[in-house]
Order: sequence, then C-alpha cells, then structure tokens
Amino acid sequence: MEDFIKRWLFDPTVGKFVTAIIGLLIVMTLVRFIQRSLAHYIKDSDTRYRLRKFVTFIGYVVGFLVIAVVFSNKLGGLTVAFGVAGAGIAFALQEVIASIAGWFAITFASFYDTGDRVQLGGIKGDVIDIGVLRTTLMEVGEWVKGDLYSGRVVRIANSFVFKEPVFNYSGDFPFLWDEITVPVKYGSDYRLARELLQGVANEVVGDYVTRAMVAWSEMVQKYLIEEASVEPMVTLIANDNWMEFTIRYVVDFKKRRSIKDRLFTRILEEFDKSDGRLSIASMTVHLVETPVFDVRIRDELKEPVA
Repeated sequence: MEDFIKRWLFDPTVGKFVTAIIGLLIVMTLVRFIQRSLAHYIKDSDTRYRLRKFVTFIGYVVGFLVIAVVFSNKLGGLTVAFGVAGAGIAFALQEVIASIAGWFAITFASFYDTGDRVQLGGIKGDVIDIGVLRTTLMEVGEWVKGDLYSGRVVRIANSFVFKEPVFNYSGDFPFLWDEITVPVKYGSDYRLARELLQGVANEVVGDYVTRAMVAWSEMVQKYLIEEASVEPMVTLIANDNWMEFTIRYVVDFKKRRSIKDRLFTRILEEFDKSDGRLSIASMTVHLVETPVFDVRIRDELKEPVA
C-alpha cells in the first residue's frame, strides 16, 4: 500500500495534473482580482464592462497556455487520439462552436454592441450583455406596447447571427422614422390643418433633425445609400370618411412612445384653439331625418284545437 502511494505521489503525470490545477487556480484568482479592481479605478460603466470582458478572455487564453505548457511533452504521442476525440467533440458541440464563432463575429464585425436595440432570433430588446456563448437582451414589447420593457431577460445563442437576420435599431443610425395619422373632418380648413401640424412637428421633433442629418451623412459615406430627408413632413390623402394627414419624422429609438404622446397632445391643443375651423374626424353615425313608422298590431283569435 505504501509503495502504491509513493508511486502515485511521485508519478510525473499526477504531478503535471496538480501543477495544471494550481496554475489554473492562480489564473482564476488573478482574473477575479483584476475584475474587482476595475470598479475602483474606472468609473465609466461601458469602459468597465468592456475591460471585464477582455480580462475574462485573456484569462481563458492564459489558462489554455498553462495546460499546453504543462503537458507539452505528452501531446506529441496523443496527436492521433486528440484528432479523433476532437472530431467527435466538434460534432457533439457544433452549436457551442457556432456560438463561439458568433461571438467573434459580433465582437469584430460590429453586428451590435451593448446598449443597442436589436431583434435577434425573433426577440426584440436592448443588449445588456454579450457573452462568449450567449447574448442577453432586456425584452421590449411582447404584451407591452410602445416599445417598453416587458421585464423578461432573454438569453439567445450567438449562433443566431449566422442563421437569421439581425435587426439593429440603433447601430450606425441611432434614429427611426416614425409616423402618426390625424383624421380631419371634411369642411375643415385643410390649409390651416397642414400649417398647424407642420408647426407642431417642428416644435416637438425638430431638435432631432440636426443630429439625424449628421448621422445620415456618415451612413452615406460608409454605405452605398442615397440621401434621405430627415425633416418632419406632412402629407395628405382624402378617403371616403375624412381627410387623413400623416406626419413623418425621425425620433430617438427609445422615445417613440413619449414623442407620440407629445405630438397628439399638442395637436389636440392647437385644434381646440382653431375656433371650430378644425375638427378631428371619427366613425360616428349621424341620423339626419327619421322616417315615419306605421305600426299595426293584429290581434287574431285562434280556435282551440279539438
């Protein structure tokens, strides 16, 4: 028994395993120490987040190098075995490998970044974390309207960037085009309506125009895309029921609901000040004249059945 314990303790392979474990523990301790130290020296949350991710990645690389160095003289004779095992592992973990490849694509190809609003794998939300295997989203929408948070945190495999389209609401152009429609009664002053709607749009969303123009100019230089108007625009169509005005405008991707609220509030205020020259249309039925109804009641006596 003592001989067995001595052989086991002084076995070079066992010593290498112990050395590798100690080396990995030291690497893990250093990584955690550095990550905790970042909070004291770096106040910017975005920079701190990126550095934590970078330190984690370096830790994985150093850990792999430690194992490779410790077992360097053992790897030559195990080349064939590692090749066969690697093929099997690659087949069994193909989704994991695809997710790691997706992480590289996200990191270096600028698919999206933390803070962006994206639609990935059929889920729309704000990116709150990008891991080696999964991207974490704070879900937007679903049963909640107006692009507001639902409260659910969704984790999606990074491999989805190769399988489905990635919709980025805030990447190179952090604005969205949005529209509202205002139905106006026939008989209203349509010229005044257009003037008031244009004025309200310029007042509420005019501050976005300058920034949107700068961002769109950068898009034109980067991509093969034509110039587009980012100024608020009012258009009119006439249908069977009313005159329908449409206001098209650019807005910050996180403020669509609040901007719509301000627009409609200001529109109603301006219409109330028009002294009856402008009225909002609605689907109501107005009976102009009611015909005379001739109602006759017939009382028939029925003979009892024998």
